[in-house]
Amino acid sequence: MYVNAFCCAVPNANKEAYIRHASIFAEIIRAQGCQRYTECWGDDIPDGETTSFTKAVQARDNESIVLGWAEWRSKEDCEKGMAAAMQDERMRDMEMPFDGKRLIFGSFNSIIEV
Repeated sequence: MYVNAFCCAVPNANKEAYIRHASIFAEIIRAQGCQRYTECWGDDIPDGETTSFTKAVQARDNESIVLGWAEWRSKEDCEKGMAAAMQDERMRDMEMPFDGKRLIFGSFNSIIEV
């Protein structure tokens, strides 16, 4: 299993627009081989003394934290699928309902699956 994970801050007023945006993106990458795609709207996000989700994405008082991940069979499938997804015409027309400059993301090799 290979996982792309991300965290971002979304203005609360844009929640419905964000869900529409995320649903289209999910549809696109699932068509390109993503095995599972999940996004979660923050509910109980404590402020940390040193670091936290809120600090990591510089969330403001009127924003919520979104955490998401895409599961792929392999790094190769992920790279191929994401490259193809970025060429999808729907990606060009998508408006970002959040500040993409504060998005954090990365890719991970699975070490435990239960």
